[in-house]
Amino acid sequence: MKIALFSDIHANLPALEAVLADIDRQKPDAVYCQGDLVGYNIWPNEVIAEIRRRNIPTIAGNYDYGIGRSSDDCGCAYKTEDEKANGKVSIAYTNKTIGDNERAYLRTLPTHIRVEFELGNNPEQLWQQQTPVSLLLVHGSPRRVNEYLFEDRGDRSLARVLEGASADIMCFGHTHKPYYKVVNALGEGETPYYRHAINIGSVGKPKDGDPRAGYVLLTIGETARPGSADGVHVEFVRVPYDVERAALAVEQSELPDVYAQALRLAQ
Repeated sequence: MKIALFSDIHANLPALEAVLADIDRQKPDAVYCQGDLVGYNIWPNEVIAEIRRRNIPTIAGNYDYGIGRSSDDCGCAYKTEDEKANGKVSIAYTNKTIGDNERAYLRTLPTHIRVEFELGNNPEQLWQQQTPVSLLLVHGSPRRVNEYLFEDRGDRSLARVLEGASADIMCFGHTHKPYYKVVNALGEGETPYYRHAINIGSVGKPKDGDPRAGYVLLTIGETARPGSADGVHVEFVRVPYDVERAALAVEQSELPDVYAQALRLAQ
């Protein structure tokens, strides 16, 4: 089972178009979007239109949640006064730009998607009860749409998040920094019970120093089992796109120029 997962487009249409074209070439079995379609660039309506045109199952990011409700708060953890001021400009611009139908669509997005798989191919066990592998898709975390799960979070703490959500594999975004961890949900000295945590990065606003658009190809094999470290393969895919087009769009709009430089430097 090969699944394409992407998140955090943030109204960057050129990046989304490049990622979707690459996904088309990969021919996955399923495609999911994990939110934050809007904010920080000029194409919120066009991004939503493309996601809807393709009927891609999508969950709400924190920015989507705020804009969908005409809020002036995106739930973003801005640290400095400059970041807060720029953030106010961005959410005001997005609220002004987005269409009524697009705003209504954002309000329909679910907070998470859970999918369970039984991929074994043993005919002798065809009708026997089996425990499926649970895949949970969230934006920030299972607890809050705007909770950050950074890579430096301790393995035991991260394992508790997955354990509380009953997720064998959990995919999330929000930090714009991709990583993959296999964590032991049990303490040392006990038989390990592994769970998989995958941050799928960002399509339209990477923050890991690589300005290319990012997404994940997740392959769940027939050997995947709850509690096992095997049978799960994660490929982080980076796709070149016209970064300068996206950056110039910011600079030629009411949005702060700092967002253009962030695209160029992936910061």
